[in-house]
Amino acid sequence: MYQTWWKVAAVLLVLSTFYTGLVFKAPRLPIIHETIRNLYFHVPMWMGMLTVFVVSVYFSIKYLQTGKEEHDLAAVESVNTGLLFYTLGLLTGMLWAKFTWGEFWSGDPKQNSAAIAFLLYCAYLVLRNSIDEEQKRAKISAIYNIFAFPIMIVLIFVLPRMTDSLHPGSGGNPAFGKYDLDNGMKIAFYPAMLGWSFIALWIATIRYRIRLIENKKNAIN
Repeated sequence: MYQTWWKVAAVLLVLSTFYTGLVFKAPRLPIIHETIRNLYFHVPMWMGMLTVFVVSVYFSIKYLQTGKEEHDLAAVESVNTGLLFYTLGLLTGMLWAKFTWGEFWSGDPKQNSAAIAFLLYCAYLVLRNSIDEEQKRAKISAIYNIFAFPIMIVLIFVLPRMTDSLHPGSGGNPAFGKYDLDNGMKIAFYPAMLGWSFIALWIATIRYRIRLIENKKNAIN
């Protein structure tokens, strides 16, 4: 039972977000209007991405310390899950940009940095597939993953703040929470952050277990 409570909580938190996020009153802001409700999905999905990327770095470090295959598998499946949520974050962001900036992709520094960071993690998977020797692949991938994470953080959260950007929280443009994340929005936003993070961990766990089963079958055959 102790292993399932957080999965039940994840489902309940995300479902509650769909209700509170779409029904509760949101601030009527110029230009943004009702599209601010995308905040309940766009940002929490990115939080889910960050959560499993942190997990992937942890298991990459564990692999370098122990050399255990299961740590390598946990790292790569966390990255795979993170890329799924990364894609969802990009798509919801592009949809939001279309209604507020007039284009799905306007070349905003935040968008460009996010695209580069996405390719950085795609390169991680390409690197893994290009190395045949199992232990060498796992070791090089672990090292790459450990260095990729801080680079991604710089690209997404640091560089956009150093230049002009339309994105909230970047280039002197204040983030939502500083001026318009009222109490009604917080009821939906914070549970969504936690819920989508749990969902991401859940998916990564399932993927990891599937990989373990596949590897055991391959070893038997």
